[in-house]
Amino acid sequence: MDKNKTRLLLNIIKKPIITDKTTKLIENNQYCFEIDARNDKFKIKEAIEKIFKVKVKKINTCHRPLKKRNVGRFKGYKRHYKKAIITLSKNDKINLFAED
Repeated sequence: MDKNKTRLLLNIIKKPIITDKTTKLIENNQYCFEIDARNDKFKIKEAIEKIFKVKVKKINTCHRPLKKRNVGRFKGYKRHYKKAIITLSKNDKINLFAED
């Protein structure tokens, strides 16, 4: 695979989403990631499989709604992002937490 395509795949996945709910999903072999909103499930699947070297079983995506935020007298919105819940096959795992 050429370097340009690899770089594009790395830009699809922004960061993992770590919350109480998502850590419970890890027990079911499901992982949550913040994804670039312009990508579809096929590109997300290709990126996850190439980067983490796992087999993706299923992908659920949703656009997170805008939330209002006030900072002093300034009003605005939190930024928009797309959330992807990735279900992996039984044998595969992604290590999100660094072990010392």
